[in-house]
Amino acid sequence: MRRGPGVRRGLGAPRGLTAPPPLLGTAEPGTSRLHRARPGTKLGALALVGAAVGAVRALVPGVPAALALGAFLVVLAVLAHRARLRRGLLRAQVRRTWWVLAALAVVQTWAEGPWVAATVVAGLLSCLWSATLLTATTPVPELLEAVVRALGPLRRVGVEPERVAFAFTLTLTSVPVVGRLLAESREAAAARGLSGDPRALLVPTVVRTVAHAEQLGEALAARGLD
Repeated sequence: MRRGPGVRRGLGAPRGLTAPPPLLGTAEPGTSRLHRARPGTKLGALALVGAAVGAVRALVPGVPAALALGAFLVVLAVLAHRARLRRGLLRAQVRRTWWVLAALAVVQTWAEGPWVAATVVAGLLSCLWSATLLTATTPVPELLEAVVRALGPLRRVGVEPERVAFAFTLTLTSVPVVGRLLAESREAAAARGLSGDPRALLVPTVVRTVAHAEQLGEALAARGLD
């Protein structure tokens, strides 16, 4: 049977902001070393990556910093390949955030120069890809258990680890929701012939995101969770 234009391979596939949001928090099964590593160890490594990226940007000059972070991106890509994660997983993060990365690159190039811009973009991608590897190789329940165990000593000062883990869960589940709202706003703007107007994209997304947050807060309050 002949395929229509929307079904043909390569055509009609959603791209950019209209693509399905990356499923952060959905682990892919595997037996690699990255899969077998303890969730707490991977959470600690993610925290170290964020600290290292900040240190490199603050202490290392533009060209060496950009080259170092670029090399780290290659390392992350190699880790994803060895973990046998689905192809295009890391590229999907770039497709979903290209407009943010492009805006940062333009602003930083104008303000600080191209090498500083490359450092900022590479640093952001390093953190994003590291978080993607974490969630792609670790089931969410195991991550939450690791968070609760890590925060256990803070009970003495009034911190409730279970509440922090619950907030972490809400954050993970909200990522695809906001991505879907953004995609729907883009489609609506395109239908009205306003695809080139950022206000037609961002304003409805912000309004609907706030409404979603309010509904979620009311649902939690109705269940006794402040």
